[in-house]
Amino acid sequence: MSGSHDHTHSHDHHHHDDERWKHDGVRVIPGNQLDPNVPSTAGMDRKAAINFARVGAQKLWAGTVSIKPDAKTGAHHHGHLESIIYVVKGKARMRWGEKLQFTAEAGPGDFIFVPPYVPHQEINASRDEVLECVLVRSDGEAVAINLDIEPVEKPETVLWVDPVHRHPDERK
Repeated sequence: MSGSHDHTHSHDHHHHDDERWKHDGVRVIPGNQLDPNVPSTAGMDRKAAINFARVGAQKLWAGTVSIKPDAKTGAHHHGHLESIIYVVKGKARMRWGEKLQFTAEAGPGDFIFVPPYVPHQEINASRDEVLECVLVRSDGEAVAINLDIEPVEKPETVLWVDPVHRHPDERK
């Protein structure tokens, strides 16, 4: 590559990017300015931070959800979207399946992955602490399809077992 490259054009290009990126670059959404106008499911308080309408996000939706102590949401799914739930505070119990027959729990610092079209229900497993979570979904538009499911009485607990997390019954 020759050393006589002309930087004049490059400088003008950067100036144009500066103006564009000043308003269309990184955005900070203050926690007290989230948008409560999102598809709702009974029992939860969802708020949008990042979506298409607010920041032009094409492939992601992010926000918060809080569930009052001892409360649970209605059964629902999020269509073709993948969802990630990060537990900030409290104890989450998830139920899922056609009859909500499976269950697992998560606490602060845990991530929960919900694949597309999986019927599920979030439950605050604490009687006295609010469950606070951060949600991220794989599209800039929110989708929540509420379902009328007759849940099984005693769901089956599904433990997260992989090479790192061994089943509690497994002998050392």
